[in-house]
Amino acid sequence: MHIRTPLLLAAVAMLLNAQPKSDSDTIVFTNGDKLAGHFVRADSSSLVFKSDVLGDLTIEWSKVKELHTSATVAVIPKDVRIRSQNDTGSVAQGTLSVENQTVQLTPPKTIAVSDIGTIIDQPSFQKAITRHPNFFQDWKGALTGGATLVEATQNSRTFTGAVALVRTEPTEVWIDPRNRTAFNLTESYGKITQPNTPTVKTSIFHVDFQRDEYFTKSVFVFGEIAYDHNFSQGLDLQQTYNAGIGWSAINNPNEALNLKASVSYVRQQFTIGPALNLVGSVFGEDYMRKLPHGMVFTQKASIAPAWNNLDAYSAAGSALLTMPMYKRLNASLGIIDTFVNNPPPGFNKNSFQFTAGVTYTLQQ
Repeated sequence: MHIRTPLLLAAVAMLLNAQPKSDSDTIVFTNGDKLAGHFVRADSSSLVFKSDVLGDLTIEWSKVKELHTSATVAVIPKDVRIRSQNDTGSVAQGTLSVENQTVQLTPPKTIAVSDIGTIIDQPSFQKAITRHPNFFQDWKGALTGGATLVEATQNSRTFTGAVALVRTEPTEVWIDPRNRTAFNLTESYGKITQPNTPTVKTSIFHVDFQRDEYFTKSVFVFGEIAYDHNFSQGLDLQQTYNAGIGWSAINNPNEALNLKASVSYVRQQFTIGPALNLVGSVFGEDYMRKLPHGMVFTQKASIAPAWNNLDAYSAAGSALLTMPMYKRLNASLGIIDTFVNNPPPGFNKNSFQFTAGVTYTLQQ
């Protein structure tokens, strides 16, 4: 069934000017229209308002003349930093109304809209500051997989997979972060067989686990362990143990950039020759950006010089673009590049991978 534009506009106008229920919150727009529903949350630029008919709406404060709510809310100013329940003394709580770009609470409290950090309902505020989740809660991440099969004179099998998990506590953006835990695993395996011809094999594996502890909103210390195997570079196993300091240069829901520097111990075991015990550093960065239409771009890069063997340095970089397909399923395109300066004779220093697959998002 198709609804003509004039009829749709008329229906929306009737909804905007409908009389609110007695327990509903109400918005009066600058053009005089009214909308009934329930206030959800707000910051200094906009508010989220749930209409029973139109659903969740994000509305800029510049378009709001008045807002009246019946529920009790908590107003967190921009300049207030919250790390624990002891830091909530300056958070105003009460029944909310807004007129002329000014927040008014009952009991009496007046705050300019431009000074707002976050406004949320009081039950959510109390739950957030008293919550103590266990280690198995609040994980977010994605699973990615892809495969290529060829049956001909040559039989080819290629499989790629990745797991990326992260847990940041607390989960609320208006509370300063306390810690972050990340786990990443990638695997690429391929084999080409042909009668009367030696089998060609590819096997590249990486896994890492990192724990961050924040001192301030943006400065943290971290520990990390990582293991790498790359058959194509003659690398049997590389073990890396890091401890260092990091800086969250950008940290918001749509964009994040972390810079890290560490001291490290690395043990390299190649298929040929003795194992190398290296003392060095790792300098790295990781970046995330949410793009229009639900796309997400992530990128990582690092370089690891060894101070006791200047020839034994390595580097790595990766980038991944995910594009939504259906609900939590996403198409993904990625590249992974690893460099080892001291491989055994006959092996290339550089290893490059291009991957295309399907990604399943575990939690939004």
